[in-house]
Order: sequence, then C-alpha cells, then structure tokens
Amino acid sequence: MTLLGHPPVRRLIPERGVWSRLTARDSVVRRLDWVMLLAALALSGISTLLVYSATRGRTELTHGDPSYFLLRNILNTGIGLVLAFGVVRLGHHRLRGAVPLLYAASVLCTAAVLTPLGATINGARSWIQLGGGFSVQPSEFTKVTIALGMAMVLAARVDSGEQRHPDGRAVVRALGVAALPTLVILLMPDLGSVMVLVVIVLAVLLASGASRRWLLGLLGAGVAGCLLVWQLGILDTYQINRFAAFANPALDPTGVGYNTNQARIAIGSGGLTGSGLFHGPQTTGRFVPEQQTDFIFTVAGEELGFIGAGAVILLLGVVLWRACRIAREAGDRYGAITAAGIVAWFAFQSFENIGMTLGIMPVTGLPLPFVSYGGSSMFAAWIAVGLLQSIKVQRPVTA
Repeated sequence: MTLLGHPPVRRLIPERGVWSRLTARDSVVRRLDWVMLLAALALSGISTLLVYSATRGRTELTHGDPSYFLLRNILNTGIGLVLAFGVVRLGHHRLRGAVPLLYAASVLCTAAVLTPLGATINGARSWIQLGGGFSVQPSEFTKVTIALGMAMVLAARVDSGEQRHPDGRAVVRALGVAALPTLVILLMPDLGSVMVLVVIVLAVLLASGASRRWLLGLLGAGVAGCLLVWQLGILDTYQINRFAAFANPALDPTGVGYNTNQARIAIGSGGLTGSGLFHGPQTTGRFVPEQQTDFIFTVAGEELGFIGAGAVILLLGVVLWRACRIAREAGDRYGAITAAGIVAWFAFQSFENIGMTLGIMPVTGLPLPFVSYGGSSMFAAWIAVGLLQSIKVQRPVTA
C-alpha cells in the first residue's frame, strides 16, 4: 500500500549478485566435481590431437580434407558437453521419471539396427545410417539406460524406506530390464558391448546390496551362456578368429593377428617420450587399421611415448576415482547404484581397449572413453558424466 504523495516503500533485502550466486556454498557451479570435469575435458582435448594425427594423411577417409575428423571430433565433444550440463540442469531425480521412456526408446533404436535401417561396419551390424556421413550406434546409449533402469527398479523400495536391500522380485525385474537389450545386441552380434553390459549388471547388483547368491548364480549362468553361444555358432567367423589370434598371436600375423601385432609395434616404438606428435612412423605410414577409433591408444603410445600414454591412463584413473567417490557419498541408493554402473562401464571399457592394443585382451572393437573418435560413444560418455555430476550436486549439503 502506498502513502499519498510518497513513492512505494521498497523492502530493503540485499540481493546476491551473479558472482555471489555462482560461488555460494549451495550453488550448482561450486558443487560440481571440477576434478572429474577437467580430467574428462583433458581426455577429450587429447583425443582431438590423436584423432587428427591418425587421420590427417588418410585421404580415403577424409575425402581430401585433413581437418575432417578434427572438426567432427571437436563438434562431438561440444555436443557431449551440452548433453552433460543438460543432464545436470535437469537432475537425475527428475530424470528418474523419464527412465521408462528413455529405456523403451533405446531398446527400439537398438532393435532397429537389425532391420533394413541398420548398417554393418567392421563386421558388426551395430549402426544406423542417418545420411550426410552421420551414423549412430544405439548400443552406446543402452549402457546408460540399463544402468538407470536397473537402478530405478532396485532402489524403488529401498529409497522409500520399505526395505534395506532389494528382494528377489526386484532383482528378477532388474535382470529383465537388462536382458532384452542385451539379447538384441548379441544378435548383431556386438560381443564387446555385451561384455560391457554384463559388467554393468554385476556392478549394479553389487552396489544395490542384493544377495551374493544372485551374483554367484549370474557368474555361473554367464559361463554356461558363453559355452552355449560357442556351441550354437552364434559368433561370426571373424569374432572366433579374434579370440584365436589372442590366444596365439603368431597364428596369422598377416591376417586376423595383423591389427594387434601392428599395435604392439607402434606402442613399443614410442619408448619413453615418443617420436613426437604427428611424427609416428606407424601412424603416418597407415600401418594400424581403425587407428582413430578402436586403436587410438597406439597413437598416444607411439607419438607421446610412455609418459604420454601414462598420462592418458592417469586421467582415466582420475575420472574413475572421482566417480567412485560420488557413488560412495551419494545421498540416495538410486544415485549410488547408477554411479556404480557407470564406474564399472568406464573401468572395464578402458581396460579392454588399452589391453587389446597391448595384446593382453582380445580385440572387441570397444572405444576408449572420451578418447576414441565417435559421436555415439562421446555423447554417451558425457551423458554419464552429467549423471555423476548431478548425483554429486543433489547430495544433501552437510553443515
């Protein structure tokens, strides 16, 4: 109410400026895990250099434009960052309500790969061509939706206070969530992605507090499943040959064993400090196939040496360390289970990718998180970072 002849009385409440709001103890910016964020950004930056080095001289891939993959990798990283901060802005709690829809969409897109919409690349029918040189690999996003879907089922009655640990019915429903897309991906066949999904499932069950009998039973079923897949001949010939070459690297050095042999030569020739960025003989000589994607680590080993390759591993370790911390300190079981699934995904995929370049793991075609070229893998990895950041941001502030 105003007095006659006098201006309205304003409430003398101090307003915080933009900087004060950003740096306040409860602000989103301050509560982000900047150590993880900067480590992931550093990996994406290193990826840009390595991808450019691996592709700038390959005119059959770049269509005569040396910066073709460089610009696309920068674009993929930028889109990934937007997706990550979009997830943080939305929040994993609000996203929880959309998980069934996201899960259904990922299953349908994954199944679409088996229709005429799908395309076969490097022996696996795992892609959908979008035109204009763009394609999407739905199985990468399935890793995210399986972790979210299983976490939602397993944490439903725990977060509500009805139970301390998920019961058998919740575990069965969660396994059903994982089973459908896993079977579809197995039919592609994309054995590498199936291995990642199995690791995610085991980690999610372990983090949920489910009975260890389920874990032991799943491990036994996994072994039996592998034997059944082998006996039924579901695996393609090239996949069987990859395992044979892993068991005996000298079996076919100019055929199926060529990739791993050239990869070890490239990494071994790097020595301590490497041959210098853009100056790797194996890389410039185009001896290592798929070097910008599956075998990107060979560029780091050859051109940056033990020190540079070790830095890549160290940065991946930092991301995993911070992710483990977020999982341990999450304010709810749903967040903790989701974070545990992401940790298992990043850890196994990093070990498998680097291991196959060193000859200690079979070649499966899994990308190195944040480093290998590929829009789908980059987007999925940054969405996972966004989920981890959201879990940390929405953790209750302690006094």
